[in-house]
Amino acid sequence: MTGKDEAIGYWAKMRGTGRSPLKVAWRTAAIAAAGGIAAIAVLAGLSDWTSAKWIMAPFGASCVLAFGLWDSPLAQPRNIIGGHLLSTLVGLVVYHGFGAGPVGMAVAVGLAIGLMVLTKTTHPPAGADPIVVMTSGSGWSFLFAPVLLGAIVIVLIALLFNNLDPKRRYPTFWL
Repeated sequence: MTGKDEAIGYWAKMRGTGRSPLKVAWRTAAIAAAGGIAAIAVLAGLSDWTSAKWIMAPFGASCVLAFGLWDSPLAQPRNIIGGHLLSTLVGLVVYHGFGAGPVGMAVAVGLAIGLMVLTKTTHPPAGADPIVVMTSGSGWSFLFAPVLLGAIVIVLIALLFNNLDPKRRYPTFWL
């Protein structure tokens, strides 16, 4: 195979081979919407009612996975909680050790991705956590609230809402 053939093959892979495998079901969409509403309402309400911050933007994306793609390995409790904790910890270490410049942000996100993959805690929304840490100038308490507490709330609400459907079993694994 020549270099030209390899290049053509490389670009040809980007065409895709079919249609989306995702299924559309009104019941699934209703549970996903209700679960997302409940999780964000609880987190936002707790933020209003207490002096602690309970919410951050990546939690909206976590809700997409937890309620819309509940059976995905990326949406399991281990991944939601572990991914957010690990990525935030990486963000805090890099931020407090090296600062929040473009290189620090890039290194923190890259390290967080690599460590999530190695620890089987991959959760795509958590990849944004180091950026949140650095752009908000977060302190070490950010790891506890909103990250740990918020992730636990999302998982608890996912347990309640996802199991309302007799055809669902959430989680598919814990460890």
